[in-house]
Amino acid sequence: MIEQIIPEDVIATTRQTLGLHGAGSGLDEMLLAGLLRHTAGILCPCSRVALRSALVESLAFLAPNAEELASNLDDLIEDLIVGGDLLELNEVAFDNPDVRGTWVFAAPPSFVERPSGAVFLTGIVPDQDRFLSSELASRVTHEGCTRFILPTADDNLAQALLAEGLQHLSESVWLKAPRPCSADEHLQRYATQLEKQQRCGEVPGIEILDAELPARYYRGRWDKPNLRSGNFVGRRPQEFGSPLWCFVQLSQGVPQRLIDLPRSGYRWRGCDSAWHLQMAIDYCRGAPQAYRQTNTDTTALFQFYSPLPEWSRRRFMILGKRRAVKGCLLAYEIPLREAGGEAKILQDELWMCKAKEIKGEG
Repeated sequence: MIEQIIPEDVIATTRQTLGLHGAGSGLDEMLLAGLLRHTAGILCPCSRVALRSALVESLAFLAPNAEELASNLDDLIEDLIVGGDLLELNEVAFDNPDVRGTWVFAAPPSFVERPSGAVFLTGIVPDQDRFLSSELASRVTHEGCTRFILPTADDNLAQALLAEGLQHLSESVWLKAPRPCSADEHLQRYATQLEKQQRCGEVPGIEILDAELPARYYRGRWDKPNLRSGNFVGRRPQEFGSPLWCFVQLSQGVPQRLIDLPRSGYRWRGCDSAWHLQMAIDYCRGAPQAYRQTNTDTTALFQFYSPLPEWSRRRFMILGKRRAVKGCLLAYEIPLREAGGEAKILQDELWMCKAKEIKGEG
C-alpha cells in the first residue's frame, strides 16, 4: 500500500531519528544543525559549498525559499566550525595535485567540561547520527547548534564519556588564544610584513573593509577599493573555493603590496586573523569596535556588531548560550558571575569597548 505523507511528518520523523526530542519545530536551527552533522558524516572531507549544496538539494521540497535556506546553512556551517564539530583546513592537498583548497573535515567525537559541571559535546561519527549509548544520548540537550549534557548529583560525566571513546579536550586547549599584545603592536607586526613584500600586480575582484565606515554595520563596511589609499583587510576571489583573506596596501585604489591570511604558523583560520587585525585597525584609529552588555540579576547578555574570532566565540559558547537578538550580528547570554572576566578579555585582548563608551552614545 502506498501512503502519502505530508512535510510535517517527514520533519517529525527526521527530528526523532536525529535524537532531537522536546522543543523545536519545522526546519529550525536545531534540526538544520543535526542534518549538517549527518551530511558531513557522509561527505566529509569536502568543501563548504558541497556540504551546503547537498542539504539544499535534499530539502528542496520542504523549504519554500532555497536562497534563504542556503544562507542559513552557511551561517550554521560557520557555527559548527567554531563549535568544533567541523574542522576547516587551508591548502589541503590530496593524491590529485590539482585538487587543492579549503576543505571541511568531520572532527572526532570529543567533550569539554563547562565551569558549571556540564559537558559540551563536539564531533561527528561518519555515517552515524549518534555516538553515545542510549542512556547518555537520552540526556543530551540540544540548543541551537550546540549539544551538552547536564550533570546529576552522583555521576562522573567525564569518566562515562571517556569510557564511550570520546576525547577529553581541556578547556585551556580548546579555548587557546593568540598571545595577548597591544593593538599597536599587533597592527605594526602585520604592517612590517606587508612592507617587506614585493610590488604586486593587479588583483581583480578584490574587496576591502573600509575602516572609516561605521563598525556597527559589518556588511556595509565592505566595498571596492575605488580611490582609497592605505592598508586594508581584504578578500580576493579565487577560481575555485571561497575568497582568500588578505592584508593589502592600496594607492589611489591600486594594490601595491599584499599578504594572504593566515600567515605561516598561525593556527587559526584566515577569517579569524582578518577579524582580529581589523579590531586592531579600528582601535588604532580611535574608533574601537563595540559590544553592548545588558545585565539581569543572574545573567549578562553580550551583543556584537562585527564577527568575533573563533577563540572568542568559543569562550561565550562554553560559558553560556547563543541568543537571537535583532539589531546585532551575534549575541550570547552568560552567567553574571562570568561577565566581568569576559568583558576584560574583550577590552584587553580584542581592544573593544562598551557601546555606551563610544562618543555620541548614551
